[in-house]
Amino acid sequence: MAAPLRIQSDWAQALRKDEGEAWLSCHPPGKPTLYGSLTCQGIGLDGIPEVTASEGFIVNEINKKSIHISCPEENASSKFLAPYTTFSRIHSKSITCLDISSGGGLGVSSSADGSMKIWQASNGELRRVLEGHVFDVNCCRFFPSGLVVLSGGMDAQLKIWSAEDASCVVTFKGHKGGILDTAIVDRGRNVVSGSRDGTARLWDCGRSACLGVIADCGSSINGVAVGAADNSINLGSPEQMPSVPLCWLRCLQLLHFSLWLLVIGWDTRWKHLSAGREESEVFRFELSDCSYYSWNHIKRVPVQVIHRSGAPVLSLLSFRDGFIASQGDGSCFIVQQDLDYLIELTGADCDPVYKVATWEKQIYTCCRDGLVRRYQLSDL
Repeated sequence: MAAPLRIQSDWAQALRKDEGEAWLSCHPPGKPTLYGSLTCQGIGLDGIPEVTASEGFIVNEINKKSIHISCPEENASSKFLAPYTTFSRIHSKSITCLDISSGGGLGVSSSADGSMKIWQASNGELRRVLEGHVFDVNCCRFFPSGLVVLSGGMDAQLKIWSAEDASCVVTFKGHKGGILDTAIVDRGRNVVSGSRDGTARLWDCGRSACLGVIADCGSSINGVAVGAADNSINLGSPEQMPSVPLCWLRCLQLLHFSLWLLVIGWDTRWKHLSAGREESEVFRFELSDCSYYSWNHIKRVPVQVIHRSGAPVLSLLSFRDGFIASQGDGSCFIVQQDLDYLIELTGADCDPVYKVATWEKQIYTCCRDGLVRRYQLSDL
C-alpha cells in the first residue's frame, strides 16, 4: 500500500483566501515524514481557487470541494473531499452511531448524551426524539422499509421504534450486557444482536421473542453482519437439526442456504459461522493490528492488508466495488478497485469517526466532535 497522505482538516476554507495556506504530509513506512504546504494564488472566475504545492508534492486537480494531491517520490496519491454540509444541532455531544433510511429522506443517530434522534437527511432538521433506553444507545439502524428503527443500548435492551410517531413497539430482553451491534435478516422478520456478554442472539420480531443464542464467543461481540452467500463459500450441512421452535428452524434454514453470519469479537478473531449448525464455525481469521484485511477464505490468508495508521478501525462499510473505512484518528477514506488513489473524507480534526452511512452518491459520517458531515461524490 502506498504511503498515506494527510492534509489540514479545514483545507477547503483555508485555501479560499488569497495567499491562504494549508499543510500536508506524506508518511512512508519506515522513513521520515515528508512535510509540505498548499498556497492559494487567487480565486478563479468559476470560484475555484488556484493552488500550488511546495516541493515534493503536486496538485493534479482541484474543484470547489475536492483536491487531488500526489507525492511522486513515494508514489502516493489521494483525492481529498471536503464535507458538502455539516449538521451541528442534532446532538450536543459525541455521536456514536448513525444510519440513513432506504429512501434517503431520514437519518437516525445516537449520542453519548444518551439520546437518539431522527432527522431530515437533507438539512439535519430534527423530526423525532426516541426515548426509552436507559444509559447510552450504542447502535441504531433503519429497517429496509425506512419506517422502523432498530436500536441497542447499554441497558442490554434491543428496541424497535416507529419512525413516524417515535413510539417503541417492541422491546427485546435477554442479553446480560450492553448491546454493541445489530444486523437485520432479509426484510426484517428476524434480527441479530451482539453483546458485551459475549453472545449473539437471534430474535423473531413478529413474536417479540428470542429464538436462541447463535454464537457464544466468551468475550464482547463488537460487530455482527449478515449477508448473502454464494457457491464459493461452503457453509457445510447440519449433522442434526437442533431441537428449537419451528420458526427458528425456518430462519436457520434461510441463514444456512442463503446467508452468512460474521461475528467480530474483541479478542481480534473474526468467526464466520454457519447457522445451519448450532454454533458451527466454518472458518476463523486471526487479526493482529489496526489494519484492513481482504481475505481468501479458502486458504484463510489475507489477499491484501491496508495499514493507514495505528489508530483503531471503527467502521467498515461495503461501497460499490470497494469499501469505506474510518479510524480513531479522524481519518475516513474510500477504496475502489478501479482507482489508483484513495478518496479521503476530510473535516474531522483528529476526532474519531465512529460510523459511516451512505445513500446513492451521498456519504454521512458521525464523529466525537458531535457533528454529522455529509459528503457528495458528485463534488469529485
